[in-house]
Amino acid sequence: MLSHWYDKKVLVIGLSKSGISAAKFLNRHGADVYLTEFNPAKTSDEEIINELRKLGVNVETGGHSDEFINDCYIAVTSPSVPLEAEIMQKLKERKVHVISEVELAFSQTSKPFIAITGTNGKTTTTALAAHILNSEYKAEPCGNYGRPPCDLVDEEDIDFFVCECSSFQLTYSPSFQPQISVFTNFTPDHITWHKTLENYFEAKSRIFKSPQNPAFSVLNAKDEKLLAFSKHAEGEVFMFGDDVGENCSYVKDDFIWFKRNGKAEKIISLKECPFIGEHNWQNAECAIICAKIEGISNEDIRQAIISFKVPEHRLEKFASKDGITFYNDSKATNPEASLVAINSFSDCNVALIAGGRDKMTDLTEFCEAINKHIKTVILIGEATDRFEENLRKNGFENIIKEDSIQSAVDKSIEIHPDVVLLSPACASFDMFSGYEERGRVFKEDVLSKIG
Repeated sequence: MLSHWYDKKVLVIGLSKSGISAAKFLNRHGADVYLTEFNPAKTSDEEIINELRKLGVNVETGGHSDEFINDCYIAVTSPSVPLEAEIMQKLKERKVHVISEVELAFSQTSKPFIAITGTNGKTTTTALAAHILNSEYKAEPCGNYGRPPCDLVDEEDIDFFVCECSSFQLTYSPSFQPQISVFTNFTPDHITWHKTLENYFEAKSRIFKSPQNPAFSVLNAKDEKLLAFSKHAEGEVFMFGDDVGENCSYVKDDFIWFKRNGKAEKIISLKECPFIGEHNWQNAECAIICAKIEGISNEDIRQAIISFKVPEHRLEKFASKDGITFYNDSKATNPEASLVAINSFSDCNVALIAGGRDKMTDLTEFCEAINKHIKTVILIGEATDRFEENLRKNGFENIIKEDSIQSAVDKSIEIHPDVVLLSPACASFDMFSGYEERGRVFKEDVLSKIG
C-alpha cells in the first residue's frame, strides 16, 4: 500500500464514522478524496459535510455518481455496504480494489494490531484488553469500539491497536494481519448480509488462517465450532473457557488461571472481578491471554481487572433501589446474546424486558433459559407475538405485554423483583435509532422513576 497518496483519486463509500475517518486521513496525506453516500443527507450531517468540503474532500449524498467512481485508484468502504450493492458491482467491473478502513489503517502503520472478532463479547473484551495493556503500554481500543483506527495512525506514541472487528469489516480486509487474533464465540447472526452461515464464519475466520497468518490465535474452547477450527488456526494457539492443551486460560476453584507451555499461574479471584457471568469471565480470559503474550505481570493484570468498568449497554449494572437492581444489556440484539445475560442469574427473582425488531432466529434455547432463570418476561416491540408464542409453547406463562420501554419499566418496578434486566434479544430499529439509544432511554427512565 502507498505510504503517500499525492495525486491519487480515492473513493470513500459511506458517510459513517469509519468513512469520515478514512476520508480525513487520506486527505491529510495528499489524496484527492471523493466521499459518496447513498442516502440523502440529514440535517445532522450538514456540519460534518461542510467540514469535509472545507478540507478539500469532494462529498456527494443521495446516490453514487459515475463521476465519483470513475478513475479511482482504490475504494475504502464503510462496513455496512453489501458485496452485491450496485456500487460494488461497478467497482468490480472497473477492477478497483475495495478495502475496509481497518485495512487502510493497518497498511499505514508498523504498530501491531490485536484483532477481536466473534458474534458476542467483542466490545467488553476489546475494552478490557486495552485497559490491561495500558498498565505498561499505550493501547488504544478502536474499530467498532472506540475510535476508528485511521484516527490513530498518525499518533506516534501508540504501542497497540486493540481493534474490535465485525464480519463486515473483515470481509473487506483481505491483507489485514493482526499480531494476535481473538475469536470470542460463533453463533448465527447477520445472515441477511452474508447470505449463508458459512460465509459469515469465513469472514470472521480469515484473520486466523493463511495468508493473513497471525502470530497468535486465541479461540473459545467452549464453542464446538471454534474448538474444531483451532486445529487449523495459524500461529501459537491459545484456548480460553476450559483447561485444554498446553496454552489456555480458564476458571478453576473460583479463580481465573493462565497456562502456557503447560505451566499454570493463578491470576485473579472471581470475587475480585467487577462483572458477573461466565461470558464475562471468558472475556477476561481472552484479555488475560493477550496481556500475558505482551509481557504484562500477573499483579498488573489483576489490578487492571479490579479497576475495570464494564462498557455501557453490556450487562451494565447501573442502579439499585429498594431491593431492585437494574441491568442494561441493550447490546444483546440477538437471542444468543440475551442467553448469555439470562444465564448469569440464578437463585433470584428476575424480570426480563425483551423484544424489538425480530431477527427471526430460533428461540428454543432462549426460552429454555428463561424457564430456568427468569420469573417474569415483559415483552415490547414488533417481536412480541412470536416471542409470546414460543415462550408459551415452551411452558412459560408469566408474560406481560407493554407498548413502550417506559411502560415496561413502570410494570417492572410495580412487580418488585430482585433484578430488572433489559436484554432484548432483538434489534432496536422498531422503536430506536440503535441499541445505544434504547439503552440510554431505559437508564434515564429508570433513574427518573427510582430517584
